[in-house]
This record gives sequence, structure tokens and C-alpha cells, in this order.
Amino acid sequence: MTSTPTAPHPPLARRRWTSYIDGAFVDRGGDDSFAVYEPATGTVLAEVVAADTATVDAAVASAATAQRAWAQLPPRERGAMLRRVADRIREHADELATLEAREVGKPKRDAGRFDVSFSHAAFEYFAGLADTLHGELLDQGPIEARIIPEPYGVVAAILPFNWPPIHFAKKCAPALAAGNAVIIKPGEQAPLTVLRLVEIAGEVLPPGLLNAVTGIPAGAALAGHAGVQRITFTGATATGRRVLESAAAHLTYATMELGGKNALIVLDDADIAQAVDVAVEGMFYNQGEACTSTARILVHDAVYDEFVTAFARAAEALVVGDGLDPRTDIGPMVDARHRDRVVAYLETALSEGATIVAQGAVPDDAALAGGYWVAPTVLVDVTPESTFGQEEVFGPIAGIMRFTDVDEAIEIANGTAYGLTAAVCSRDEQRAWQIAQRLEAGMVFVNNYMRRAFLGSPFGGVKGSGFGRENAAETLREFVRSKNVRFRSGRGDVPVWPPVEG
Repeated sequence: MTSTPTAPHPPLARRRWTSYIDGAFVDRGGDDSFAVYEPATGTVLAEVVAADTATVDAAVASAATAQRAWAQLPPRERGAMLRRVADRIREHADELATLEAREVGKPKRDAGRFDVSFSHAAFEYFAGLADTLHGELLDQGPIEARIIPEPYGVVAAILPFNWPPIHFAKKCAPALAAGNAVIIKPGEQAPLTVLRLVEIAGEVLPPGLLNAVTGIPAGAALAGHAGVQRITFTGATATGRRVLESAAAHLTYATMELGGKNALIVLDDADIAQAVDVAVEGMFYNQGEACTSTARILVHDAVYDEFVTAFARAAEALVVGDGLDPRTDIGPMVDARHRDRVVAYLETALSEGATIVAQGAVPDDAALAGGYWVAPTVLVDVTPESTFGQEEVFGPIAGIMRFTDVDEAIEIANGTAYGLTAAVCSRDEQRAWQIAQRLEAGMVFVNNYMRRAFLGSPFGGVKGSGFGRENAAETLREFVRSKNVRFRSGRGDVPVWPPVEG
């Protein structure tokens, strides 16, 4: 099925975007700029000026100044300000969802119901936790130890393109609640929604507390900057390694939320209709441009044919089209380069023996002819050791593998460099629970793939999928470090060195 745009796409009110520093957009950054394209049409949506080294330095200096005053505010006051940010995001929800749909390509309905909703909910959530960072008093005999949670200072948040409001909020909200300043570097394919969010938040927050710098070189400059005390990164595993290499120059602490090659295991006792629903959402939500996508679907031999038939039918029924069309399920890839990368993975899979059993249709409307389309595709005859079976594709292509016993399924599921998510479908929840404990993943779904309700529970992976946890109360602690201040307690003598004889 296909869809067509509901109306022509008007030009944006702001066609030229820049870095945001000290409470305002700054029109500096050298001569380099890059275009942001509208994925549904392939036309230029806006131009963004890339930040140069001086711009990054100015952002860090501004953030450092603002952070010192912010950290002195009572936590309850910081929380109250973050609630006001949440209110402002909610007020601009439709504008933000439209902008995200246009620059990322995803359905506007998903951008609004999930991405933007998560963004203001995250600010509210961490606002409520701001005053829970209590110190600790330890009685150590002659010494009284006062353990104080201290913010790091300036936090660099480096984001990918695929969920702009979510990544913005889940990094900024806890960092700010803990008393830090934040410098955002949005994904260059889709930076506009993040820049608008920074501007909206900047109407509430003190100038300099939340800055944004643009362009690929800005990310590298931030990661290796001596004035940055903490990094939080989401993106491809290979890029994450380069960020860590830059951070190593100053031993800067980092959280890494990286890629995935996630497995969904469909057992022989699964409810097949339910398993198909889980697989469709797990694989095709957000066009498959998700580190959490279930690109490997492992199906027991006893239900293999039934599942493949039903899943193929469901994949072909998905509506591919313009994200502004309310009928659209799957939008285009974010840009031409990424589309070509996904198509190359499909061609490689076919050359390595995979077979297409289902493929949706891309739009045939002339207005969308220049869009970056990849049809939802279902492959069978995919082997675990193949390129497709091992590498992250980040597009709407599912590979189905057959297994005959649970041990084999677990071996396949664990047999990649990644460990972000996994899923199990079975009518026997105790059996699923036992399997979940054997899977090398930071998150395991049982009979669901509900990624839209992560707030409040930890999100993060193992192995090549990174380290650190986001979205939960424990995340707040990731943005502070403990300081140990030790006093004489007056109870007993403090031993001295060297000891006094006689």
C-alpha cells in the first residue's frame, strides 16, 4: 500500500539555523554549512552553519559560567524550572512533531504521541527527582565522613538523528536536574527539532545553561575538549569508539548508548498472532531506524511456516509514505546516503543467499519521487554468520532465521558483538523468564515490544551496545560524583604518623 501527501509542504519560517549559545542563536562558525533535506521529497529543508572551534570554545565557556550559578540553586528550584521547560515543550507539541516528521521522515502521529510526549514527560520526571540527591553521613569512629553528590560541571550530549526529542530530553533533563550545564550536538541529518527544543528551553533556563553546537566537527571538538567534564553519547558503535578515543585525552567520563543487532525469539508455544504484532512493532517502528529494532527474528521450526506467512502479510500491509499523511506507517530513510547504505545491506544479504518473501510498496506519487524510500522487506534463508546476521542495518529489513531448540536460539541471539535488547514470545512466562536470564542484553521484552514506555526503567546495553543506563532514577546518579569530606568527630583520637614513641 502507498500513501500520498495530504498537502504541499510549505517552506520553514526559519531556513538558516546556527549554533545556540548563551541564550541566543549565534551567526558565526566559519564558512562551512550543510543542508538538511526533507526525506519525503528529497528537497532542501534548511541550511545549518557548522560550528568551528571558536564557537565550540565559546559554548563551553558560556556553559561553565552558567553552571556555577545553577549548581548553587536549591534542587527544588532547579526542579521547578525544569517543570516549566516541560510545560513549554507541551505547548509547542504540534509544531515540534511537524518539524520532526519533516526532517526525519517519520510519521507525525508517532512523533507527537511518542517522541514529543516523552520529551516533556522526561523533564517532569527528572524535575521530580532533583531533590532526591541526598548526601550521606558516615560514622567512622574518630572521623565523620560527609559524602556529598557533586555535579560534574559541563556535560556534552552528542545525539543521533532518529529520535530527536527523546534523545534531547533523556540526556538534558537528568544532567540539568543534577546541577550540570549541557552542550548539545544534534545529529547532522536532523538537527532542527533539537535546535528548536534548545531555543524553547532557553526561554526558561538561565542563558548559557543549555547550549547547542552544530556539525560533525563540533562533536569531535566537544569530545576532546578540556572544559567538558562528562559526555553522554548515543549513536553507532564505531562512532562511539571514536568519541571515547577523543575523551581519553582528558580522561573524561562517558555514557555510551550504542548500536544493536537485536533478536526476537518466537518459541514453539507462542501465540503467533501476538508474536507477529510484536515483530512488526519491533522491526518496523520508526522505519527500522532504531538501535532497538528486532532485525533478527528467530522462529522455532514447529511454527516457522505459520509465522513467516502471517508476518509477511503484515509487512506488506504497512503504508509507506509521507510522514505528514496520517495514514503513513513507515516514512523514508533520513537521507540519501543512509538509504543507499540500507539498500546495499539488502543487496549483500541477497548475494549471501537470503530470499525476499515479502516487500511493501513505496509511494508512486510524483510529489514524492525524490524521497529516500526503502520498502519494508522480509528475508528468509538468513544465516547467523552472514553480514546481515551480524551487522546493524538501521532500516526496514527483517531477517528470519529458523531454530530447532532453545539452546540453539540463545546461541544465535548472543552470537553478535551487540547486546542492547532481545525479546521472547511464549505462552509460558516462566520459560520466557529463564531464557531472558540467559540472553546477553541490557533489556529483554516478553510477549511485547513496548519501547514507548521506558521512562522510569533503565535503558542501556552490554557488550558493543555500550554502558551506562538512561531514563531511570539511577540515571540521575550518573550525572554526579561523590565527594568525601572528612572531619574529626571528637569521639576518640585520630591516629597520627609517624607514631609518637613512649
